[in-house]
Formats: sequence, structure tokens, C-alpha cells
Amino acid sequence: MKMKILFASVMLLGAMTATGQTSNAILFTENGERFQVVLNGILQNAKPETNVKMTGLPAPNYKCRILFEDKALGYLDFNIFFPEPPQEVTWNIKKNKKGEFVTRAVSWIPIAEAPATPATQTVVVYSTTPPPAEVTSTTVQHSTSTTTNGASPNGVNMNVGINMNENGGGINMNVSGMDGTSNSSTTTTTHTTTVTSSSTTTNAPPPPPPAPVRVVYVDGYNGSVGCPIPMSSSEFQSFKSSVQSKSFEDSKLTIAKQVLNNNCLTSAQVREVMKVFTFEETRLDFAKYAYGHTYDINNYYKVNDAFTFESSIEELNTYINGR
Repeated sequence: MKMKILFASVMLLGAMTATGQTSNAILFTENGERFQVVLNGILQNAKPETNVKMTGLPAPNYKCRILFEDKALGYLDFNIFFPEPPQEVTWNIKKNKKGEFVTRAVSWIPIAEAPATPATQTVVVYSTTPPPAEVTSTTVQHSTSTTTNGASPNGVNMNVGINMNENGGGINMNVSGMDGTSNSSTTTTTHTTTVTSSSTTTNAPPPPPPAPVRVVYVDGYNGSVGCPIPMSSSEFQSFKSSVQSKSFEDSKLTIAKQVLNNNCLTSAQVREVMKVFTFEETRLDFAKYAYGHTYDINNYYKVNDAFTFESSIEELNTYINGR
């Protein structure tokens, strides 16, 4: 009966948090590589940047592609996923030990508590159409000049003028004098060509974006989530080993909480960490702290298996209902 009450309470809490707000995503490269963001096949930022904040994202998840400005770096595909209620989630784009680009969710905070955007940060409002193409104009000018000097052998001056324009041309010839003097005449032809090029714009409506695909990190789970992406198996084992390596209970709890500040666990992973602690009081303390950093919160009743006393289950249930 207690399990049913706990499950119903968690479901009600998840339903109350659905506000219809939109989420924000912040993407940045750890080493300053410039990139563009493509969401569900639609380019979002026309100019490559090292840090991009996207606002007004209505869906809970998106297919994301990072296009690096340096073509030699290729691209990176991953899934953007937002927890409930709507959050501002920050992802770090960096290379792993194998030299491959990966993403890590480094922070998430409810939209209502998100800090103001710095003036130096690029902000892009989510759009289902790509940024407009640029129009360019090029003017090319070409000039030629021809000069002819001389006199006729018989002392006759000849002045020849040639005028060319866009409507045709004319030739003027003047013959004067027999005094043997020589004059000169100059003919100049100027040709100007203007070439204007612009991008081709079609008025056809863009194709509708593909339906969002929810990424499920716990097999068979489709309930509410408390944080975006839980630790991988390898990351979790490293975390658990670090906690186990400490000799004192207080040190174990301190390390566990520090790691949780920037990470996410599943309910099963929380239960495993609880079993590392010796005392019931420490297990309860960690279970309360970990609830706000758990992916499948509707499964949180499973952590009760790590308790020895019924009173600990009741106290955890009271804590969750009071959040």
C-alpha cells in the first residue's frame, strides 16, 4: 500500500510540473572550435560560433548535428533531451581520450531560475526554417586607351576620333594643313560592365520537421524524468569505485554528493550507491539528496530495497511529497 501511495505521489508531482513552457539549449566547445547547429534537419545559426544559446525550444527532444567550421573536423550527431519542467540545459562539446568529439550535459536549471544571457553570447530563437541566404553584387569596370601620333608624309595632319557607346559608334576624320607639321590625336574607349548575382530563393514551403524521437535510457521506461542523461555504465562504475575507496562514512557521502552536483543517475544506480554506505542514516541522507538528480523518478520506489528499516522508507516518502 505504501508503494502505491509513493508511486501515485510521484506521478502527481510530474503532472504538476508540466507548464507548457519552452526550453533553452546552450552549446559550447571546450577548445573554441567554431560550429553551426542543425536541429531536426534545420540550420539554426547562419554564422559559425564557439558558443550558441538556442531559445524557444517547444519539444522535449531533438536530433542535433554539429557542423564544424573546420571541415577536417567533420560533424557530430547526438540527441538533445530536456527534462520536465522546462529547463535551460548546457552541453559541452569536447574530445574524449580517443580524440573523438563527444557531448556532455554539464548543467541544467529550471527556466524560471536561469541567469540572464551575457551580452557576448550568441542567441538564436529556434526556427523551423533555415536562416535567409545572403545577396551579393559585383561591379567590374574595364578601361582601354589607345593613342596614335604622327603626320602624313606630305605634311597633311590627320585627326581621327572614334566614339563608342552602348547605342553604337561614330568615326570622325579631319584633314588639315599641308605645312608638314605633325599633330597628335588620342582615342580612348571605356567599357563598363556591371554583374549582379544573388541567391536563388524558392517560395516552396519547407518540409515539416520530423517528429521528435524520445531517447530512453532505461528500458521500458516512459514516465517523468528528473535530469537529462544518466551516467553511462563505465562512468558509474568509476564513480562508485571512488566512493568505495574512502575509509570514513562522511567522506563517502561528501564525494557522492559532489559527483551528483553535475551528474545524473538512474534509480537502480542510486540504490547501488546506497548499499556502499554502512549506516542507515547515511543511506537515507544520500537517497534524499539523489532524488533531484535521478532520471527515472517514477521508479524511485526501487531505492527502498537498500533500506533496513520501514521508518527510513516512510521518512523518504515524506521528504519526496514535501518537495
